[in-house]
Amino acid sequence: MKEDHCLHAALLCLGMLCCSFVMATDKLNHSRPSLHGHHEKGKEGQVLQRSKRGWVWNQFFVIEEYTGPDPVLVGRLHSDIDSGDGNIKYILSGEGAGIIFVIDDKSGNIHATKTLDREERAQYTLTAQAVDRNTNRPLEPPSEFIVKVQDINDNPPEFLHENYHANVPERSNVGTSVIQVTASDADDPTYGNSAKLVYSILEGQPYFSVEPQTGIIRTALPNMDREAKEEYHVVIQAKDMGGHMGGLSGTTKVTITLTDVNDNPPKFPQSVYQMSISEAAVPGEEAGRVKAKDPDIGENGLVTYNIIDGDGIEVFEITTDYETQEGVVKLKKQVDYETKRAYSLKVEAANIYIDPKFISNGPFKDTVTVKISVEDADEPPMFLAPLYILEVEENAGPGAPVGRVHAKDPDAKNSPVRYSIDRHTDLDRYFSISPEDGSITTTKNLDREEIAWHNISVLASEVHNRHQEAKVPVAIKVLDLNDNVPKFKEPYEASLCEKPQTNKPLITILAEDKDDTANGPRFIFHLPPEMMQKPNFTLRDNRDNSASIYAKRTSFSRQEQSSYDLPIVISDGGNPPQSSTNILRIRVCSCDGNGVVTSCNLEAYILNAGLSTGALIAILACIVILLVIVVLFVTLKRQKKEPLIVFEEEDVRENIITYDDEGGGEEDTEAFDIATLQNPDGINGFIPRKDIKPEYQYMPRPGLRPAPNSVDVDDFINTRIQEADNDPTAPPYDSIQIYGYEGRGSIAGSLSSLESATTDSDLDYDYLQNWGPRFKKLADLYGSKDTFEDDS
Repeated sequence: MKEDHCLHAALLCLGMLCCSFVMATDKLNHSRPSLHGHHEKGKEGQVLQRSKRGWVWNQFFVIEEYTGPDPVLVGRLHSDIDSGDGNIKYILSGEGAGIIFVIDDKSGNIHATKTLDREERAQYTLTAQAVDRNTNRPLEPPSEFIVKVQDINDNPPEFLHENYHANVPERSNVGTSVIQVTASDADDPTYGNSAKLVYSILEGQPYFSVEPQTGIIRTALPNMDREAKEEYHVVIQAKDMGGHMGGLSGTTKVTITLTDVNDNPPKFPQSVYQMSISEAAVPGEEAGRVKAKDPDIGENGLVTYNIIDGDGIEVFEITTDYETQEGVVKLKKQVDYETKRAYSLKVEAANIYIDPKFISNGPFKDTVTVKISVEDADEPPMFLAPLYILEVEENAGPGAPVGRVHAKDPDAKNSPVRYSIDRHTDLDRYFSISPEDGSITTTKNLDREEIAWHNISVLASEVHNRHQEAKVPVAIKVLDLNDNVPKFKEPYEASLCEKPQTNKPLITILAEDKDDTANGPRFIFHLPPEMMQKPNFTLRDNRDNSASIYAKRTSFSRQEQSSYDLPIVISDGGNPPQSSTNILRIRVCSCDGNGVVTSCNLEAYILNAGLSTGALIAILACIVILLVIVVLFVTLKRQKKEPLIVFEEEDVRENIITYDDEGGGEEDTEAFDIATLQNPDGINGFIPRKDIKPEYQYMPRPGLRPAPNSVDVDDFINTRIQEADNDPTAPPYDSIQIYGYEGRGSIAGSLSSLESATTDSDLDYDYLQNWGPRFKKLADLYGSKDTFEDDS
């Protein structure tokens, strides 16, 4: 600041000296600044125009930032017509007139009354005029002139940014451009050196330098290493006056960061890694981790790991954890402590991305030895086979040997093993096992035809640690014995015409045997020897496990015999063979001329035999009469009201339900008997109303079979009883339903009115016993055994 004040004072003195010199020169030449030139007469009376003076009068200068006690004299205006008697008055107008610039109206001297700043305004345009003081009449036209503010170095340089940030790759060559900084100066660049800037570096040597004229920052040291120092702080100065003494200056800070390049290979911090893994570990389990350090960052520091050699290359694998940049050693195949107790691996770590500029520095990889020891674990017992298939004969009986399983403890201590059967796989407990040696035996007879294979699981556990347990599947095959006889594959029945064809088979039969194929087919068919004495039929073995039956005779009579039971002996091919006799029923039927069966029913035969129409009508009339009797019986039973107990002992609940009187005093007590409340069975359930007839008739419940159309009276009555018993809406007029209570100790033992011995009804309930045999005889007579059947 001291230098700035000195410079300011010097410039001010210089300006005042210049003004004094101008004024002195004007006096010596007897001339003054004129607003306009005046006229002179030339030769022969010619009017000549005098030119203005050679110096430019209409431009004045004033130094900025003047802070003296008196106003600054800017300049003096004077007209040629001014004789000095004071009659001329000078007037100043324009920019800043009367505020910044004032004029002495007598002498024409112009003063600046305020401090001027060139950076705020560089010049002012004013207008001067000379007028008559008394009349204010213009003596000359107005003249315009300019007052320029003379610059001084009062503004320091300023940078565009207070802080700069820049990046440059590490290992860059000397002179590599980093960034350009720029400063500006508000002073007049056309006047002197006030705005001439020079850049220099104050902090950051010897790493960086700056160009004085351009402000470009460049690297100054070779092979700067980011891993050694990543960030630098540089201070740049800009100074005006061309950098000479007395100039003003400004500074800025530049933060320069070295960016990473892949100039470092990965490196293991140790030469050998020790790891361990249990033999109980499963594939995929982690054994340990290795890490190669790479001081580079980003993709330049990415490392991948590989197993390149070692006896465990097939047992272990390594993967890369890119978050931690570690190599994870994992189990690839299960290890066994008793087989091999240690493994060795050679692991390589290498960069994923390599900068070609630094390949010459050497390979960007490193190797390390990894030793993995296998730790002993308490393993469960191990069966000698993954699956056992055993065999046992059926019907061998309890205690029959099936086979043996064997397991052992794979650990070095070789603990004893105990065996057991998983009962979830042997729910019926067909087998047992010896806990000591694993021998399996049966506990009951086995039937191959029921279960041919038994699949069980055997457990083996250590004696001293029951939690160490192993399981093995055991499939037990039941061997077949010829213990089943062959028989018809299905029930067979043949039809025989009364005039059969002896060369055409009546039927072809097949056989089956539950035993295995070794003890079953092939089947042998033949007739028993006694059948050879009555050669009604013959049998032909087709030798394909089937046989055909032929008629031996050419004539049969249904009247003499309606059916024949033919015994057929079937033998299997087992050892020893099994055989059985099966009955084939052959019915004699009527056929047409082509041998096609028309009817095999007995009643048809009877009709054809000449049963009269009158006899048939009589039989049908009897049946109709019987049905009418049954219907009348059922109707009478429904309409009959016969209480089981005296009226006074009826359940009080029925009387309460029908009670709708407004009162009557003691007469109301006659409506029921209180003793009825003591009915021990009355509280056990709802008793249907017996004093009100329902208004609606309901259809029988779905699912009940309809009344048969046949004349089987038992079925008819039973159907009607079942409909009444299962219909909750039926009125209690049927005597079957009113036996709700028969008292304690009843000898009846039944709710059925058909079997009651205490009824007072006049009806005879034993008519079924009397009529049953009669219907049986009718059925036998007319051949309708299926319809008329004595169910009683």
